[in-house]
Amino acid sequence: MNSFSDSAWSALELLFNVDPVLWSIVGRSLWVSLLACSIACTAGVVLGAWLGVARFAGRDALLTVLNTLLALPSVVVGLLVYLLLSRSGPLGFLGWLFSIKAMVLAQAVLVLPVVTALTRQCVEDAERSHGEQLQSLGAHTWMRSLLLAWDERYALLTVLIAAFGRAVSEVGAVMVVGGNIEGFTRVMTTAIALETSKGDLPLALALGLVLLAVVLVLNVCISALRRWRQGLDGALITSLQGGVS
Repeated sequence: MNSFSDSAWSALELLFNVDPVLWSIVGRSLWVSLLACSIACTAGVVLGAWLGVARFAGRDALLTVLNTLLALPSVVVGLLVYLLLSRSGPLGFLGWLFSIKAMVLAQAVLVLPVVTALTRQCVEDAERSHGEQLQSLGAHTWMRSLLLAWDERYALLTVLIAAFGRAVSEVGAVMVVGGNIEGFTRVMTTAIALETSKGDLPLALALGLVLLAVVLVLNVCISALRRWRQGLDGALITSLQGGVS
C-alpha cells in the first residue's frame, strides 16, 4: 500500500510539475492519433457514406469483410504495416519504418474500418427514411450519400470522437512499427508498457492518468453532443407544433 501511495504521489508531482519527458510523450501521442484520425476519418466517412447508399453485386460480401476488420487485432495491423514498410517490402523505399509516419499509417489502417462501418450504418439508416424522396428528386448515388452524411453530421461527429479514442489508446501496432524509441516514437501506451516492465511506476501511472483523462474528455464530449442534438430536435419539434397550432 505504501508503494502504491508513493507511486501515486510521485505521479501527481510529475503531472503538476510539468515534467518535460512526460508531456513530450503526451504531445507526441495526441499528435500521432490526430493525424491518423484525420486521414482515416476523411477516407472512412466518404467510403462509408457511399456504401450506405450504393447497391451492387458483392456488396454483402464486402460488408462482411468490413465488419470482420472491426475485430482485427492491432498487432496484426502492426505486422502488416511492418511488412509493407520493411526494406524488402513494397513500400520499403519510403524509409518510414520506426518513424512517426509509420505509426500514423498503422493507426489510420486500424481506425479506417471502424469509421467506415459506423458511417455506413448511419447513412444506410438515413437512406431507408429519406433515400426514396431524394431519389425521386433526381439525386444520384453520390449526391444522396453526401446529403445523407451531412444530415447525419452530428451522429458522425460521435463516430469521429470514438475513432480518436480508439487510436489514442492503441498500443500493439505502434509498438511494432514505431519501435518505442525514446524521444522519437514513444507514445503514452507504449511508454506505459515499457515503464511498467522497468518498474518505473510513477511515470507509468502519470501517463495512465493522462490517458484516462483523455478518454474521459472524449466520453464527456460524446454525451454533451448527444444531449445537444436531443435539445435541437426537441426545439425543432416544439417550433413545428407551435406553427401548426
